[in-house]
Amino acid sequence: MAITDTSPPGTNFAMGRYKRRKVGNTITMGLAVGAAVFGLLWLVWILAVLLINGLSAISLGLFTQMTPPPGSAGGLLNAIFGSIVMTVLGMVIGTPIGIMAGTYMAEYGKGTKLAEVTRFINDILLSAPSIIVGLFIYTIVVVPMGHFSAWAGSISLAVLVIPVVVRTTEDMLNLVPGSLREAAAALGAPRWKVIVQVTYRAARSGIMTGVLLAVARISGETAPLLFTALNNQFWSVNMNAPMANLPVTIFQFALSPYEDWQRLAWGGSLLITVAILALNIGARMLASIGTKKGQ
Repeated sequence: MAITDTSPPGTNFAMGRYKRRKVGNTITMGLAVGAAVFGLLWLVWILAVLLINGLSAISLGLFTQMTPPPGSAGGLLNAIFGSIVMTVLGMVIGTPIGIMAGTYMAEYGKGTKLAEVTRFINDILLSAPSIIVGLFIYTIVVVPMGHFSAWAGSISLAVLVIPVVVRTTEDMLNLVPGSLREAAAALGAPRWKVIVQVTYRAARSGIMTGVLLAVARISGETAPLLFTALNNQFWSVNMNAPMANLPVTIFQFALSPYEDWQRLAWGGSLLITVAILALNIGARMLASIGTKKGQ
C-alpha cells in the first residue's frame, strides 16, 4: 500500500528555508563569538602583562619619592602630583564650557543653524586625534609664551574635555520629559530657573557620567602634554613652567635603556589603567542609578 504525503502544500519548502536560516544564523553567531573572543584574548593578554610587570613596581616609594636619575631608587610622586593638578584644572576649565554649550543646544538652540554648526564641530572634536589638539595649543599658547608650562597642558586637556561633556549634556537634557519643563513653567518659573532647578536635577546622573568619562579620556593622554607641559624631573608647583606628569614620564621611561626607569614606567602604566577603570565603573554605576530613578 503506497503512503501518500498529507502535509499541506509548501510545508517542505518552508522547512527547507527554516533550516537554511538556522544554519546561516549558527554560522553568523559563531563568527561573531569568535571575533569577540579574538578581541578579548588580546585585551586579557595586555592586562596580564601589565599586571605582571606593574605589580612588581608598586611600592611605598613609588608614591613618596621623586623620579630618579638612572641607576638610583625613586618613585613617581612628582609625576602623579602633576597629572592630578593638570587633570583637575583641565576639568575646571572644560566642564562649565561643555555644560553651557550642551545646555544651549538642548534648551535654547533646537533647530537653529548655530546649534547645528556647533554640533557638527563638536563631533569633529570628539574624533580628532589628541596630538592635533596638542599641536594647536602649542601654536597658540606655548610659542607666544616662549616656553612649556602646566597652564598650556591644562588648556590642552580642557579642549579634549569639552566635546565629551557637550555631547553627554545635550543627550541627557534631551531625555528629560518636556512635561517637567511645562509644569515648572506653568507655576511661573522663568526659563533659566526651570533649567537649573528642574532639568539639571533630572539629568544630573547622566551629566556626571559624562564628566567622569571626560576625566577618563584625558587621564592617559600623552601627546597633548608632550607638546605643552613637557616634563620635569623635580617637584614643581609652578604652573608657568614645565611640570612632571605620568603619561609623558611613562613615555620617556619606557623608551629608556635603564631597567629601573622601565620598571617605574610599568608601575605608572598600572596606576593609570586602574584609575581609568575605576572612573569607567563609576560612570556606569551613575548611569544605572539614573536609569533606575527614571523608571
